[in-house]
Amino acid sequence: MEALLAFGAALLSLRLAGDLARRRRTSLRPELGIWAAALLAYAVASAALAWGAAAGWSNPAFRVYYLAGGLLTAPLLGLGSLLLVRRSWAAPLALLWVGLAVGIAVAMPIVAPVSGDAIPAAQDHLDFVPARLAAVAANSLGTLAAVGVALATIRRRPLGNALILAGVGVAAVGTALAGLAVAETSAFVAAAAVLLWGGFVFDRLPTRKTARTAQPPGVGTRPSSSASAARR
Repeated sequence: MEALLAFGAALLSLRLAGDLARRRRTSLRPELGIWAAALLAYAVASAALAWGAAAGWSNPAFRVYYLAGGLLTAPLLGLGSLLLVRRSWAAPLALLWVGLAVGIAVAMPIVAPVSGDAIPAAQDHLDFVPARLAAVAANSLGTLAAVGVALATIRRRPLGNALILAGVGVAAVGTALAGLAVAETSAFVAAAAVLLWGGFVFDRLPTRKTARTAQPPGVGTRPSSSASAARR
């Protein structure tokens, strides 16, 4: 049952990541591409949870889980937020960090073999340097960037930023409750993914007055009597 719940969270996150990627192609908003990668990392982390729950945890499953959930999700979320406020250097930095994170996850020494059914605790299997230090620094900076941008632009995007802040909060609570089982962790992942997706796509709706102003000249208006007379 736990494996099914984790797999469901993976499918949900993957579906939301695909929606953001589609929106990136049609709107040409670069931040949507980075945010899609963040939700894809959520999907991979959830798939690793399903792997560990179904077949028992192993070193490869733990490496995948740590890469996606511990090294990629929060930093990509923060870098996408920086792109939202026109920090163009965030895009190449995101590519650089993904490459570095993959290298860390592949090369990091596992000091105690991973086994069992419970979600492995990083401190039981990894030295602090380099893997845990990289995760702490990247997650702290990524969360700080996401929260800082959301607060700075909340008047312009009240609904979207409120949902992003809620998603970051849910993810933080799920991370803080280190003793959670796979089912509870999957629920937190799914809830955070939905809230973040909503924050990425829901902007302030235009007011009726703004909508009228945005209409092209002549749309929705009746020609004046003088103009009608001139045409006659």
